[in-house]
Amino acid sequence: MDATLAYKPNLSEVIERLRALFSGQAPDQVFAVFNVPTRALEEFGRRYPEGYCAAPQLVDRLAFWDQHLAERRGLEDDSVPAAYLSEFDQGLYGALIGGQVQYMAHPDNGWISSMVSPVLKSWDDLPQLAFHPDHPAFQNYLKWLDAFAEAARGKFAISHFILINGLNFVFELVGASNTYLALYEHSEEVRQAIELAFVVNRAIHRSFFERTELIAGGTASNMVQWMPGRIISESVDPFHMTSVDCFEKWGREPVERIFSEFDGGVLHLHANGRHLLAAIATINGLRAIYLGDDRGYPPAVDVLETLRPQAAGLPLVVHVPWARFVEKLRAHELPGGVLYHVSGAPDVDEANRLMEQVRAYRA
Repeated sequence: MDATLAYKPNLSEVIERLRALFSGQAPDQVFAVFNVPTRALEEFGRRYPEGYCAAPQLVDRLAFWDQHLAERRGLEDDSVPAAYLSEFDQGLYGALIGGQVQYMAHPDNGWISSMVSPVLKSWDDLPQLAFHPDHPAFQNYLKWLDAFAEAARGKFAISHFILINGLNFVFELVGASNTYLALYEHSEEVRQAIELAFVVNRAIHRSFFERTELIAGGTASNMVQWMPGRIISESVDPFHMTSVDCFEKWGREPVERIFSEFDGGVLHLHANGRHLLAAIATINGLRAIYLGDDRGYPPAVDVLETLRPQAAGLPLVVHVPWARFVEKLRAHELPGGVLYHVSGAPDVDEANRLMEQVRAYRA
C-alpha cells in the first residue's frame, strides 16, 4: 500500500503511529497535530473576512489547499496533509432537495462552509422530495471531487467530510425547533425524512470513495488524520439538547445503519453533549470520538480522566492550545492513547522540536 505524499515526507512513520493508536496498541503514547501559521492562511484572511461570502470558485480552492499544505511539508507531527471540502458540508445535502445554498468564510482555518435555510414550508411537501443523481448540485460535487483528486495525486490527500444524516438532515428540511416538535407531532414524516437522508448520504459518500484515493489503504480525516478502511464522519449534534433516551429512540439506528455501509466511522461530540458519551461509545462501527469544546464547559483536555472511562476504550481526539499542551507535556500530565489537536504553534521548527518529546513520551 502506497504511503508516499510529497507534502509529508515522513508519511509512512505517521501512518504506523496512527495505526497503533487506532488499533489500541499505544495506550501509553500520545499523538499530536500542530496548527502552524502559513502564508496561504494569511492571504485567505485578507481576501475573506469572517461571515457570509460569495460561492467559492474551484480554481481558488484548489490553489489554497495546494499552497497551504505545501507550506506544512516540513512538519513532522502526526498529521496527514489533506484538503477538507467544507464547501459541501451542509449546503450540498440541502441543495439536492431544493435548498438555496449560502456560504460562509472562516479565516481561522481557510474553510468556506455552506448551509441552507429550511427547505419545507409544510410536511405535506415531503413526498415530493427525492434524490436525483443528475441534479446540478450533485454533478457539480462530482466535478469538484474529480478536480481535487487530480490536483492532489501524489502530493496530499482529500479528507472525508461530514455527513448530514438522521435528524441533522431533518434540520435541513424544517429547522431545529420544528424538528424537535415533529418527533411528537409528525413522527411518521420524520421517519420518512430519515430514510431519504440515508439515500442521500449513501450516494454522496459512496461517490467520495469511488472518486478519491485511499492513502495506504485508509481514509484521510480532518478529525483523526487517518484510519484504515473507508471511514465516514458522522454527527449526533441534534441530540446534544436531548436526553439519552431520545438518542436511543431516534439517533442510534441511523448512525449504525450508515456506518455499516462503509468500514465504520468517527463522531465528534460537543461539550454540551457529553452526557451522551457512554451511550454513543457503544455504537456499532464507531472507531473514534472527537471531544469538542464549547463556552461554559471545561475543556475536554482538562477532564479527560473523567471522560475516558465513559468512552469504552475508544481512541479520543481533543483540542488543546499550544501553551497548555507544552505545560501538560512537560509536567507529564497527558493521558495516553489520545490524539491532541494543538492550536497556536509558533512555527514548524518549534513544533518539530516539541514533537521529539511527544514521540518519546509515555504515560
